[in-house]
Amino acid sequence: MLARASFRQLLLLAFLGISLLLGAVSLSGLQVLQGLMSQSREAAVQAVGLNNATQGLAERSTDMERSARQYLVLGDDTLRQRFDAAANEAQQLLQPLVASADFAVPAAQWLTSLTRIRTQIADHRIGVSAREQSVAEEFRTLEGLTRTLRAQVEDVIADRNRALQDALEDRRSLLTQQVLAAIVLAALAAFGFGLWLTRPLRRLQGAIVALGENQLDAPVAISGPADLRRLGEQLEWLRLRLTELDSDKARFLRHISHELKTPLAALREGVSLLQEGVGGPLSDDQREIMSILVQNTSQLQRQIEDLLSFNAAAFDARRLQRRRTDVPTLVRQVVESQRLQWQARQLDVQVAGVSVSLPLDPVKLSTALGNLMSNAIRFSPTGGAIRWRVDAGDGEVRIRISDAGPGIAPADLGRIFEPFYRGAVQPEALPRGSGVGLSIVQEIVAGHGGRITLEPQTPGACFCIHLPLRASDA
Repeated sequence: MLARASFRQLLLLAFLGISLLLGAVSLSGLQVLQGLMSQSREAAVQAVGLNNATQGLAERSTDMERSARQYLVLGDDTLRQRFDAAANEAQQLLQPLVASADFAVPAAQWLTSLTRIRTQIADHRIGVSAREQSVAEEFRTLEGLTRTLRAQVEDVIADRNRALQDALEDRRSLLTQQVLAAIVLAALAAFGFGLWLTRPLRRLQGAIVALGENQLDAPVAISGPADLRRLGEQLEWLRLRLTELDSDKARFLRHISHELKTPLAALREGVSLLQEGVGGPLSDDQREIMSILVQNTSQLQRQIEDLLSFNAAAFDARRLQRRRTDVPTLVRQVVESQRLQWQARQLDVQVAGVSVSLPLDPVKLSTALGNLMSNAIRFSPTGGAIRWRVDAGDGEVRIRISDAGPGIAPADLGRIFEPFYRGAVQPEALPRGSGVGLSIVQEIVAGHGGRITLEPQTPGACFCIHLPLRASDA
């Protein structure tokens, strides 16, 4: 089911799951709170009832004692009825106390004492003074039982309050643990779900970047939600299409270059024959025209050869034959291979830096370094200096080359790596270049997973190649 769901559906499902988790904890906490509130209300009602009962017993005891003594002295039946009414009310107040196990014993003793008072009041065989004395003693007993009941009621209420507070604290602690656990689970679920959902997005991003950098060898395979998998399939179709177009472009360039080179060779041969006077002597104007033709045919041949070189470099840059190579040694080999050129211009060339080795294609990287060296020699003034430096740090190896030439014009800074673009600043007394040297360098460096940048420097130009350095490469 998850495999058929879209990214939006899975995201909605994730939010729904987290909301249900937090909602379940909230409902559990609400139920606990309602239960505690219900217990609190019940305990409060019971406490009020018990306090009212004990307070009522004290008041009825006072009424009964006053009515009983007055009745014993005056013998008025109204006073006897008042005593019986107070006694009946006291018995009703004692009913919940008698029914409670906490107060059953003193409540029963209270009722027994009341029964003895009734009996003593009704016993006319005993004198009034004797009955009055015995009734007074029973009322004192009754008063003591009332105090006992009140003390027990207060103790029971206090115990219930403590038990309720303990229960509240236990429930609060449990609820806190549940909330924290729910938050942690929600965070873990969100992190895991987000990681699972964003992984195909990172793969998509990597695939798009690879297509943008013309890295078409690795197939695009995206797993995850259905819509992202469909997008991955479309990117794979695009990769195959770009691969096909790239092959068509290379084939077209080879064919057109071959088709141009054959008639161009015949044209150059014919022009050379005419210039040599094979067809007869030439006038001065004809010789000037012949020299123009020779110059332009030579320039056209160089452009065709540069076009083939750039196409080959762009194609071969993605097919590296890596082996561990010491970078400073490779730079020195490139410098040595062009010794005649830079010595002819009396240039001072030096190589410095740290010794570091990388798994790279020494042949192709030598081509890139050789192009940078050729440019530096081409633009350096006679007797100038060219400096190479190799550094390592921040996870990369940097190869810098700087010269003391005229530098790069500000208007050309954004286009110097474009194929066939030639800057405004060109060396005097030398033919203009084809504009593919730096493009070939960029293709080869990108094939190694690196980049080339132009660093600010005055005077001259400073190019820096950045190659990734892994921990195993150090």
